[in-house]
Amino acid sequence: MKLEQIYTGCLAQGAYYVESNGEALVIDPLREVQPYIDKANADGAKIKYVFETHFHADFVSGHIDLAQKTGAKIVYGPTTAKTGFEMYVAKDDEIFNIGNIKIKVIHTPGHTMESSCFLLIDENGEEKALFTGDTVFIGDVGRPDLAQHVISELTEEKLAGHLFDSLQNKIMPLSDDLIVYPAHGAGSACGKNMSKETSDTLGNQKKTNYALRPGLTKDVFIKEVLHGLMPPPGYFPKNVLMNIQGYDSIDTVMERGQKALNPREFELIANETHALILDTRAASTFAKSFVPNSINIGIDGSFAVWVGTLIPDIKQEILVVADPGREEEIITRLARVGYDFTIGYLEGGIDAWIAAGNEVETIPNITAAEFAEIEAKNPEINILDVRKKSEYDSEHIVSAENAPLDYVNESMKLVNTSKTYYVHCAGGYRSMSFASILKSRGYENLINVDGGFKEIKESGKFKLTDYVCPSTLL
Repeated sequence: MKLEQIYTGCLAQGAYYVESNGEALVIDPLREVQPYIDKANADGAKIKYVFETHFHADFVSGHIDLAQKTGAKIVYGPTTAKTGFEMYVAKDDEIFNIGNIKIKVIHTPGHTMESSCFLLIDENGEEKALFTGDTVFIGDVGRPDLAQHVISELTEEKLAGHLFDSLQNKIMPLSDDLIVYPAHGAGSACGKNMSKETSDTLGNQKKTNYALRPGLTKDVFIKEVLHGLMPPPGYFPKNVLMNIQGYDSIDTVMERGQKALNPREFELIANETHALILDTRAASTFAKSFVPNSINIGIDGSFAVWVGTLIPDIKQEILVVADPGREEEIITRLARVGYDFTIGYLEGGIDAWIAAGNEVETIPNITAAEFAEIEAKNPEINILDVRKKSEYDSEHIVSAENAPLDYVNESMKLVNTSKTYYVHCAGGYRSMSFASILKSRGYENLINVDGGFKEIKESGKFKLTDYVCPSTLL
């Protein structure tokens, strides 16, 4: 038997490939499916099943393309959902054979009503691993408030109650020796305080995971699991619907997006289509020169999550500005969260734009040391901390105002166009996104603090609030 976790950092997402005696299965695949096919071909195996732990909200799964390309059967746990593709609805406790191993379906409603875990039984009949999807994470459990955004009668309290029953009746009785393989780790918005670890024994989770501790009552569990939840990113319900109803083939999406446009063509299409210009370069590079009206979401960060959070229309046409050679990667990562309408990219990047004699814009970018000098001379300056509320509540500059990037449309109401603001996040990534979005909307007087709160704190030159350990990372 071969078991491989395929972890994608920018989504904090774990997919799984399991092979035995010439047959393979894939659990919760990403949108681009060729790597799974390549693995099976290298093993001389046929992908027999695509198992889905639930209808995902935070990414578009590759289940449809993978099934079409390989003939594999798509399997979900118990659900009454009507899908836009052929699938097999498994029963609770149903067992599937893959080569010399077995997979047992364990229905665990709570995160969503169809959520299921998959128990791997090896060639010797021993239970070895549990693929928990968004039911159990390392150090946390799945947030029970997402399904209500698709099915209104499912309140978060009802879902939390179902999750408690699933954990107590389905997960806790299982062997401590099982290896837990979740669908997500730290950085995902599917849980509120996940570990950076991507696997653990179930026994250790019973000892350390607050939601699995002995003696926990349902009422206390519901209160604790709902504490600290913030509204999910706006793209979550849209991804759920794509995963249920279907979507364009990844091949179609890539062909549509990989159109190289010279500066003249790029400008013409931008004006004709009102496409959003997305510049994916590093924040410090973007600040020096960028195409007017473009926004910055750097590819080297939690790119897909911030795209989904900051671009409200999942069908928005997008034109890409990138470091040359990274265009295909960007189009792929946009598609992972359902942004399928990239319509081209600037060939040669910003250098080609400048060489053509086109206008560029800039955003002032200062170091934490320069920021400290300015603040020392004028303590009354306006400071915007665009980190999440939980980060701000944990520790911040005393005089800073919280304007979370997550809710930029609300946060921008705090900004007076006649005043100058110094903007920071944790390290400079989010603050540049914030500044670029506001600049594209006519706000000119924003100065980015490169290095963010990390360097601000390390400088020792600012008055900070007392540190409070956060109970949520949302």
